[in-house]
Amino acid sequence: MKVAIAQINTTPDKNANLELIGSQLQQAADQGVRLVVFPEATMVPFGAKLADNAEELDGPFAQRLRELTAKAGLVTAVGMFRPGADGRVINTLFLTGVDSAGERVEAHYDKIHLFDAFGHRESDDVTPGEGLATVAIDGVTVGLTICYDIRFPALYTALARSGAEVIIVSASWGAGEGKIEQWELLGRARALDSTSFVLACDQADPQVTGVEVHPKAPAGVGHSYISAPNGSIVAQAGKDTELLVAELDIDAVAATRTRIPVLENSRLEAEHAVTRA
Repeated sequence: MKVAIAQINTTPDKNANLELIGSQLQQAADQGVRLVVFPEATMVPFGAKLADNAEELDGPFAQRLRELTAKAGLVTAVGMFRPGADGRVINTLFLTGVDSAGERVEAHYDKIHLFDAFGHRESDDVTPGEGLATVAIDGVTVGLTICYDIRFPALYTALARSGAEVIIVSASWGAGEGKIEQWELLGRARALDSTSFVLACDQADPQVTGVEVHPKAPAGVGHSYISAPNGSIVAQAGKDTELLVAELDIDAVAATRTRIPVLENSRLEAEHAVTRA
């Protein structure tokens, strides 16, 4: 499976963001890519008025994504916001497009783990999701996750046990001391935990691109990457905007799970009772 990570910066202008998405999709299609991953908050960035911009999956933003993917003939995963409870929003990763047979593929995932850390409180503005999400693309099962989820290994092993061979993490990673190193380390660890490919897409670093962002919002640090099931790096971006393209050897998933059978060998999964003295 040929995949691409679109490391971009988005702005509060949804229409401009859709134009940028369309350009990236066409560039990917020209290179034979089947799946393009965009960052969390691609619809509008954190720091924008999220509730005012939120739309359901039958709204104009999602509908335009359907049109763009149909034109490009591929599948994309894009971070957006939907209306939530009590004036909050739902942080959603929306996947849509057409498979190699021309059939419509669609799924969405609502972020379970909200970024209430490092002095930020995503839960003030966002309603948490509940369920896992996987989708089949050209015979490959893909799991969906968002940003802070990457710190929770059980989510990734659960997706792998649900059949995921590739797991997307779409992010708008907050900057700070040691945060780039953590971003890289966590995705490689989750690839090893789940023995799956991890496609880790972040917003580009606005300090490099010059895009104006809210000073207290997690706005991205760049350094998107793809990790193989054995934790090695397949491809990696820098801090600037970039379309990172790579070919995934999906057979490597089964081979790695044979050599490193951590999913099979685990004795501490949720289905096992915990005995306390």
